[in-house]
Amino acid sequence: MKEKLIFSFLVVLTTGLMGSSFVVAKIGLIYISPLLLAGIRFTIAGSLMIFFVRLFKRKHPGNAVEWGRVVLIGAVQTAGVMGAIFLSLRTITSGESAILTFMNPLLVVIFGTLVLGIKYRIIQWIGVLMGFAGVFITMGSHLAIEIGTLLGFLSAVFWAAGTLLIKRWGVTIDMWVLTAYQMFFGGVILLLGSALLETPYLVINSSSIAILLWLSIPASIVQFTIWFHLLQKGDSGKVSAFLFLAPFFGILSGWLVLDEQLGFPLLFGGSLIFAGIFLVNWPEKRVPVKVTV
Repeated sequence: MKEKLIFSFLVVLTTGLMGSSFVVAKIGLIYISPLLLAGIRFTIAGSLMIFFVRLFKRKHPGNAVEWGRVVLIGAVQTAGVMGAIFLSLRTITSGESAILTFMNPLLVVIFGTLVLGIKYRIIQWIGVLMGFAGVFITMGSHLAIEIGTLLGFLSAVFWAAGTLLIKRWGVTIDMWVLTAYQMFFGGVILLLGSALLETPYLVINSSSIAILLWLSIPASIVQFTIWFHLLQKGDSGKVSAFLFLAPFFGILSGWLVLDEQLGFPLLFGGSLIFAGIFLVNWPEKRVPVKVTV
């Protein structure tokens, strides 16, 4: 009973941090331009994690090919995903951005089938169809699709691609080392993108510093640490099913903190997306094997 309570608390904590980070990031755009904010966040988070993986002498990549894979994962998983999210928050609500971003498990099924030839079950394809129906209903409530809508969807595309890259290459690289360096390299790419693609602005005050520290430590390092701990301790399929809580917390925190409106299309469409993500991550029933002597 005690273990279940601890597991439930950690699930709520990590998905709550995932979801609430959209609201904090949207507030942060008042003080810092999108790509610069994302770049500083992950450069700080990555640097801190690199310190600890070196301190605890985790195994690092041993050749240029593995380091190249880490950089590519950082470009997709951190720079691509987070750059698209932070840019999307300029024109859509934090709740809408969270819903679109966490469509990534649905896209993993599609990309995994087309690119890697992975076979998925009927229930997972039903989840994909439900998820896309939810997106259509949620975003169909707008007369015009904002550029943020497309960027939010693009963040899910990047995340799905990053998931498949990690699935293919992650087995050969220590997961903690991969997480640390892909965040750092992704953060550096975002900083370069800020210098080249936007007119950066930075207001330094107590609020902007607090936002940066929150996004870098609780919403990045603590969140990743808890999530990987849960994946290692429990069944990855069952744990991943709880990802549907993250956009829920994104919508809830947007409503509580930013007074973002919760219309019926958003609530109903969001519910379909949550259900779709849950079905996609539904663990396969294992048939016990009888052993005869």
